[in-house]
Amino acid sequence: MARLSFFSFLVLLLTVLHMSCAANSAAATTRRARAPSATPFIRASCRVTRYPAVCVQSLSPFGSRIGQSKRQLTQISLLVSLSKARGAAVFVSRMTRLRGLSPREHGALVDCVENMGDTVDRLSQSVQELGHTGRIMSQEFLWHMSNVQTWVSAALTDETTCVDGFGTPGMEGNVKAAIKRRIVQVAQVTSNTLALVNRFASRH
Repeated sequence: MARLSFFSFLVLLLTVLHMSCAANSAAATTRRARAPSATPFIRASCRVTRYPAVCVQSLSPFGSRIGQSKRQLTQISLLVSLSKARGAAVFVSRMTRLRGLSPREHGALVDCVENMGDTVDRLSQSVQELGHTGRIMSQEFLWHMSNVQTWVSAALTDETTCVDGFGTPGMEGNVKAAIKRRIVQVAQVTSNTLALVNRFASRH
């Protein structure tokens, strides 16, 4: 009787696991069906970036707004980077309030908060500066775009500096892993944005 009960339990467990896998597969298929598809223009534009798959994923939801406009593509890429940087800045700030942090972890987090604050400021400036490039003379355009390139590059450096702050011995652990995972995602989007900014500047 015990063997029969165990066998019945095993069959039930396998049935539940099968149903769970099927449900997860169906959910994944539904998410893919609902996800906005990338336009050929976005896919082609993202080829110049270092992380093209990330580029396509982050810009596809805005395909209708981007259309075929290089300016809109660059502007929205900047806005996406800014949004992700702001989210990461809040995340890092909250991490500083965790209990049980070592002095090194807390110090690295405080430095990272400053780095991400600078990132947000520079990307905000870049968004505004790009808005000044419409209908102006070529030399003015190049001057504004040079500012954008400088600030986006500096934002990327700030993000890298944040991650590097956790590279010292004794900093391995969940805090480092969480920070690295979040900031690397932002850095990849920012890197892609810089590539799109550079291409937009070079073609005018």
